[in-house]
Amino acid sequence: MFLYGMSLLGTGLERVSGGRLEKTLESLTSTVVKGVLLGAVVTAAIQSSSATTVIVVGLVNARVLKLRNAIGVIMGANIGTTITAHILRLSDLQSDNFFLLLLKPATLAPLASIIGVVLFMAAKRSKIKDIGQTMIGFGILFTGMFAMEAAVMPLSEQPAFRNLFATFANPIIGVLVGTFVTAAIQSSAASIGILQALSSTGFVTYSMAFPIIMGQNIGTCITPILASIGASKNAKRTAAVHVCFNILGTLIFIAFCYTYQSLVGFSFWELPIDKGGIANFHTIFNVCTTLLFIPLAGVLEKLACTIVRDKKGDGEIDITAITLDERLMVSPGLAVNHAREAVAQMGMLARNNYHTAVGLLLGTFDLKTVERLNETEDVVDKMEDRVETYLLKLSEKKLTDNESRSISELLHTCGEFERIADHSQNICECAQRMYDSGSKFSKRATEEMGIICDAVGEIVDLALDSFQRVNLTAAGSVEPLEEIIDEMEETLKDKHIERLRKGKCTVDAAFPFVEALSNLERIADHCSNVGVSVLTYDGAHGAIDRHEYVQKTRKEHAEQFQDKYIVYSTKYFNKIKK
Repeated sequence: MFLYGMSLLGTGLERVSGGRLEKTLESLTSTVVKGVLLGAVVTAAIQSSSATTVIVVGLVNARVLKLRNAIGVIMGANIGTTITAHILRLSDLQSDNFFLLLLKPATLAPLASIIGVVLFMAAKRSKIKDIGQTMIGFGILFTGMFAMEAAVMPLSEQPAFRNLFATFANPIIGVLVGTFVTAAIQSSAASIGILQALSSTGFVTYSMAFPIIMGQNIGTCITPILASIGASKNAKRTAAVHVCFNILGTLIFIAFCYTYQSLVGFSFWELPIDKGGIANFHTIFNVCTTLLFIPLAGVLEKLACTIVRDKKGDGEIDITAITLDERLMVSPGLAVNHAREAVAQMGMLARNNYHTAVGLLLGTFDLKTVERLNETEDVVDKMEDRVETYLLKLSEKKLTDNESRSISELLHTCGEFERIADHSQNICECAQRMYDSGSKFSKRATEEMGIICDAVGEIVDLALDSFQRVNLTAAGSVEPLEEIIDEMEETLKDKHIERLRKGKCTVDAAFPFVEALSNLERIADHCSNVGVSVLTYDGAHGAIDRHEYVQKTRKEHAEQFQDKYIVYSTKYFNKIKK
């Protein structure tokens, strides 16, 4: 019950934040100190240092964070996780003051649970439901704590229990116990909570608790280690930094504590420790080790690079595998953001293939260029499969409404960019057939094809820019230009058929010309879908029907639409009428 409550509380806080806290890790970790502060804030908010370090491993693997910048976040995560212990110490609160009694978990936990259930069941907005879930988690957390305390209280009378805890005063045994328990449940905050519950028996002394707490910090390293399996070298080094930081910090603190105890002695060493004492030492230990290692971040980085060495012949990691890292799914908002980057990469590759195909059609044909274009097309196809699989897995997570709509939008846009790459390859095949047959377009046909290719090139650029930067101005220019391209295609087909009838163009060149026009028009259609998707997507209300939007826009913004239509007509269509 205690572990479930902690999980529910952390999940609720994560959803309330909407992934915004994690996204700041990408841009605000330029120095170690900034990284420490952000790591502490993010971990305190989501109640899990393991989740934070897994996110950091994923970001380093995705090349979003550098290894040096990740070190500060890892240190800060150790500080942020101590907030849970301070929340749990509230159960020891003793006062006759009415307001302090309200803060006492025995009073607050049931009240929070009731309010949370009401909010979760009655609210329609997902954000309110998330707040309700957080309050339910808070209530269950303390209910579980009370249950653990009640369960261990009878053990205080058992000699075997006392003898067992007496062995924990040995620092080596205490550290090992803390390490293995935390590694088993993969949460230092939860294992600290269990220790706080055991302290209610009155037989846990400071000398027993100190090594266990330090061992718990080592045990939490298991999660990023598991997350780094199969990741890049730097991601593995990030996990290594976490291990080195916690082990070295523990060794230094143990050396200090036991040296001081043997020479001077702590007056409280053999006294019973309570929840507050455990929370305080947990915080002091993590703050002190962080302050000690902030100036030594470079040393930790070198140590990690020594542990995880580069091997000769190591190749570059596939950029698609880097961007679509499933480790980031612990934060759906962040995962959606990186899926968007992957779709944007697809768009850039599709645009490059388009311009390459046009160069082959109207310029010098080169077989090596064709080979590179086909390789890029294969990459785009694989990226589409990878992105769709990733987004479908992500859709199974517990998402906010906005995240669900974003996934739907990305799935559609991913398909549009893949189709653009397909049609670009078709244009390349038209050029290949002309090269094989030795045929060429007539001078006028080449000029006309160049004009419509320029128009399609502009609409591809507009669509990609509108998606990458959510550029509404660019998106609003796509539909008028798409209409011009539709009209140009029909006109150019008629003009080419007329040239063919008059014998001004060969049959071998006629079919590639018409087929290329059809593919250009379809590319423009897919660009229109991307642009309209950007315009119709509403973070608060979702997406509306695209055809409905186009018709509505033409009626409500007829003047603006017509102005852009005239601009593009003058720029492109009028040139082929001559």
